[in-house]
Amino acid sequence: MARNAEKAMTALARFRQAQLEEGKVKERRPFLASECNELPKAEKWRRQIISEISKKVAQIQNAGLGEFKIRDLNDEINKLLREKGHWEVRIKELGGPDYARVGPKMLDHEGKEVPGNRGYKYFGAAKDLPGVRELFEKEPVPPPRKTRAELMKDIDADYYGYRDEDDGVLLPLEQEYEKQVIAEAIEKWKEEKEARLAGGGGAKEVEEEEEYIYAIKDDEQSDDEMREQMEGEDGAQTFIAHVPVPSQKEIEEALVRRKKMELLQKYASESLMAQSEEAKALLGL
Repeated sequence: MARNAEKAMTALARFRQAQLEEGKVKERRPFLASECNELPKAEKWRRQIISEISKKVAQIQNAGLGEFKIRDLNDEINKLLREKGHWEVRIKELGGPDYARVGPKMLDHEGKEVPGNRGYKYFGAAKDLPGVRELFEKEPVPPPRKTRAELMKDIDADYYGYRDEDDGVLLPLEQEYEKQVIAEAIEKWKEEKEARLAGGGGAKEVEEEEEYIYAIKDDEQSDDEMREQMEGEDGAQTFIAHVPVPSQKEIEEALVRRKKMELLQKYASESLMAQSEEAKALLGL
């Protein structure tokens, strides 16, 4: 038993179809939607476009069509979607329903837009084309940044190195390295000393080098420093005061003056203090 599609292709069926179409002129869809001034025809052309979009969306699901065929189908679908939008605007202008607001969005939802490229959509196998698949791959979400409070939770004495010596390993290593550095410095100093002696510096340089730098010569001491010099008992080391040191008498006089000023500020009025100052000025005190 033949299928319906095969029946439709028989000679009798085609002859019968030609008889029915005799005298009829097949009307073509206007190129511009603004050329249509009748609402029923505008809705008819819109339904026709939707039918064409449905067929092409079904075709583009086949990934075996080849890259170029899939790209052409995807361009045609986007072109028909734009044309459908023009007819929906025209239908609204002619007093029809607003399909852009209340119409079904099934065909539009099957396509996927590239982020940042609004308007052009990819359908079916076109989403997996080379160069298109990478556009839909989302960038990995960056790890959330830690707040200052979270960072401060990990900061303790170990962070500042206060417990580095508790393990008993660091101190012996530091002592060993310190001895090594000191030995190297002494060896270097001896070599330089021998080189100077070999160069003919003589004993004078040795005396100048080994001279006690803290010794104080008698002619460098002033009279004030000599007065303030305190001699130790039994020939002990002497010390010199390099700043003026007040005597006991001067300290007592300063304390008495300070006490007088405190009493005057406590019991005397401002007018009495001003008169006292004037009297001292007149007396030259």
